[in-house]
Order: sequence, then structure tokens, then C-alpha cells
Amino acid sequence: MSTLTATVVGASGFTGGELLRLLAGHPKFEIAQATSRQYERKTIGRVHPNLRGVDLRFSAPDDLESVDVLFAATPHGVSMDHIDAFQEAADTIVDLSADFRLDSEGQYDEWYDGHTRPEFLSESVYALPELTREDLPGAELIAAGGCNATATILGLLPLFEDGILDGTEQTIVDVKVGSSEGGAGGGTASSHAERSGVVRPYAPAGHRHEAEIEQFLGPVSFTAHAVDMIRGASATCHIFPNDPVTKRDLWGAYREQYDEEPFVRTVAGGGVYRYPEPKAVAGTNYAEVGFELDPSNKRIIVFSAIDNMMKGSAGQAIHAANIALGFEETAGLAFQGLHPVGAP
Repeated sequence: MSTLTATVVGASGFTGGELLRLLAGHPKFEIAQATSRQYERKTIGRVHPNLRGVDLRFSAPDDLESVDVLFAATPHGVSMDHIDAFQEAADTIVDLSADFRLDSEGQYDEWYDGHTRPEFLSESVYALPELTREDLPGAELIAAGGCNATATILGLLPLFEDGILDGTEQTIVDVKVGSSEGGAGGGTASSHAERSGVVRPYAPAGHRHEAEIEQFLGPVSFTAHAVDMIRGASATCHIFPNDPVTKRDLWGAYREQYDEEPFVRTVAGGGVYRYPEPKAVAGTNYAEVGFELDPSNKRIIVFSAIDNMMKGSAGQAIHAANIALGFEETAGLAFQGLHPVGAP
């Protein structure tokens, strides 16, 4: 297949920058347009200094070019209001907001502020390949998952697929996330002076990403903390199974689920990095998952770590687009990370 053209809408944000970085190094994509109302006509290197070598300027989002694929890295509510324009501009749309992640209008009434175009919800495919790979080939509307939901789902999915869990068990999820999750305009709470050194609960209950987890895996008790980290999301899940399990059961479930997955690494061993942590996957599309079993056999502790802007957003979007368009699914996503490296 020849090279396809791509537009990134909302390209001046953190996630937009990650999309541009990945597309610029992708063997099958050519960036045709990067939009930003604020930085129209400015070079993308002015906003994303790591991309100074890319010869491209921001253009107005109201003047979309005709392309093969459009990636929308916009705040919640924008894509649903502009979906007609997006479809007119591109054959395939990959949305990185929350606008098309959930199945029903009722879910948006409960978790968000409603939905203006609910007729599109049945057309969208959730972008996480480890969960929806069979539905992605040929998909024309793809919805990237939330980073907190992605970390949690990847950690728990093998237990549900293996039947160790059925959704009736008590499951407690604690997620710690970096400041980039708040976006380039994250506000006072994401400023360095306020964020530095904290472990701050910011969503003790009712976080919107909980809706995605429940959609696929059933109810969980979910809490999110903001921590002194730029990139990364780390989920610790405490599961109280109805029936006893063994370490052998857990290894069997995780190996069966992830041994053939190109971007999931099971980590449960010795050494300094004996459990998953965001530092080890910073800048990559990898997820690390691991587990431990309480000596009482009454609690499973599951750990998972991702880069929130990669596996939790831009990397997931590219991975899903690769599958949808018939490319090698790892194309453009081969970066293995760095070690040693500063705080992500």
C-alpha cells in the first residue's frame, strides 16, 4: 500500500505533538496538515521543540484538507460537534478525546454532559488493540481509550478472559498519573509549583475513565492521584477473588493473554524493576503488567504501567490505525525506551 496522508487536528497540545512525532517517523504516513487556532502559520517546532526538523506549519482548523486519515487530539466535545466536517475531510477518523469511547447516550448522560451525536456511538471502535483487535480492520471511526482506563484494563483483562474474575468480585483500583494528563492547558493544579512533590488525590470517586473500565470489565472502585511525574500512569489493582487462586493460575492467565502481544510485557520478577513502573516505558508504546499474590490467598495485587501520552493516547491511536488500515501493526512504534533516564 502506498503512503497515506494524515491530518492532526489539535496539533499544538501534548498529545498532538506526540502524534506528529510518531507520524513523522512512520513509514506509511505523510503529514499533510497540523491544525491549531492559537498558533496558525507558526512552525510546529515553535511549540514542539523536538520537532524543529519537521518542515510544517500549523494551519487553521476550519480549513481542513482532504486526507486519508484524520487524527483528532481535541478536548472533549469538539469531535462530536465537528464529526461531519471530519468525515468530509477523511476516510478514516481516529479520535483521541472521550467523544466516542462509550457505547450509549445514557453513559454520556451519566458520566459526561450528554452527547450531541449519539448516532455515531454504534459506529465507533474502541482503539485498544489488546481488547478490540478483531473489530479494528476497516474501521472508519476509531476512539482511543483514556489513559487511566487503558492502564487498568490491561492489568485486569487476563483475569477476566481466563475466568478468574467474573465482575462480581470486589476490585479496588488506585491510579497515579503524571501532569501531562492535564494537557498543555492543565491550569493551576498542573503548574510545577503546585504539582512538585505531591501525591494528591484528585478523583477519589467518580472519575470519568471508570465508565470505560465498567463497560468492558464490570464495576470497580476507582481512585486517581496526581503525583510528581510528567509522563506516566501506574495502576495498582486489589482484587478479592471469590475462589482461591495460585501463582501458577496467574502466570497461565497472563501468558495466555499477552505472550503474542507486541506491546505488552509481563514483569513479575527480581531486580530493581521487579514490578511495572512508568519510568521503564516512558516514550514507548509498551505497557508493563505484573502481579503478586497475598500469602493469605485472599487478595491478588495487579500492577500496570504505561506512558499516558503513548500507550494511553497517541501510541494507542497509531497502533489501532495501523491495524485498521492493514499496515504492520508495530509500524512507527518501535522505540524501546531509555535507561537510565530521569523522572518521566
